[in-house]
Amino acid sequence: MADDLSAQLRTTDPAVGLRAVGALRRLAEQVEAQQVALAREQGWSWEQIGDALGVARQSVHAKYGK
Repeated sequence: MADDLSAQLRTTDPAVGLRAVGALRRLAEQVEAQQVALAREQGWSWEQIGDALGVARQSVHAKYGK
């Protein structure tokens, strides 16, 4: 999958490249959600998670707090 995505990112066809960008965004969102959940399970504060992601704790809490 990574090789396919890498090839798509080198394309000269904007339709292919933009689909690859969308796929990367979806993957990044999934990885972020998994890591935030793991950090919370391990007792991390929203502030620690926000710092690690380079965003305000309020942003992370608003997105992932339930």
